[in-house]
Amino acid sequence: MPGGVISVVVVDDQALIRSGVRAMIEAAPDLRVVGEAADGAEGARVVAATDPDVVVMDVQMPDADGIAGLTALVESGARARVLMLTMFDLDHYVLEALRIGASGFLLKTTPPDRLVAAIRDVHRGDRAFAPSVVDRLVRTYVDRPADPEVPPALAALSPRERDVLRALTRGLSNAEIAGELFLTEATVKTYVTRILTKLGLRDRVQAVILAYESGWHGRSG
Repeated sequence: MPGGVISVVVVDDQALIRSGVRAMIEAAPDLRVVGEAADGAEGARVVAATDPDVVVMDVQMPDADGIAGLTALVESGARARVLMLTMFDLDHYVLEALRIGASGFLLKTTPPDRLVAAIRDVHRGDRAFAPSVVDRLVRTYVDRPADPEVPPALAALSPRERDVLRALTRGLSNAEIAGELFLTEATVKTYVTRILTKLGLRDRVQAVILAYESGWHGRSG
């Protein structure tokens, strides 16, 4: 790819949808579709052959669905960030995709400019979620009472690492965490890396989900 161009693979079982998504993506000067696939298994093969920056993948497909495709990509060590698309923001799809390692989750009704912005966001390591998906995550996890005891799943973390994790569960950026904990952004990034390594997780979204599923969030450690 020329410098600055983000390569994308589109995975959807409907050819018409793939064509539409491709047209939206390639209307942006810094994005280029390098491959297409009709299900998750084919998507994994296309990604292996093209090594894209981002994969835009439908969740609900016959045969190998988006969850299976995402799992195959993660297990293969593919570097691509995965942005999931679906017609319905169903809880079990959202949560399972995030646990596995998806970088974002949008509805197929998302406007073209938002889809393009989301691809750019996940490419640079940020997350992209439809507002309704965020609402569901809040209802599922943030409204759940916290357990004041540090659970075994998080016991490997140092007190300072738990401070950083607690800040992550509140949705703070590295810069915001640095300001709150009187650290440099570089130090915060180091702590986040250590947290992910100790917990065996792919990214900060999975760390936040683990904290909430363990009943531990918003507490000093």
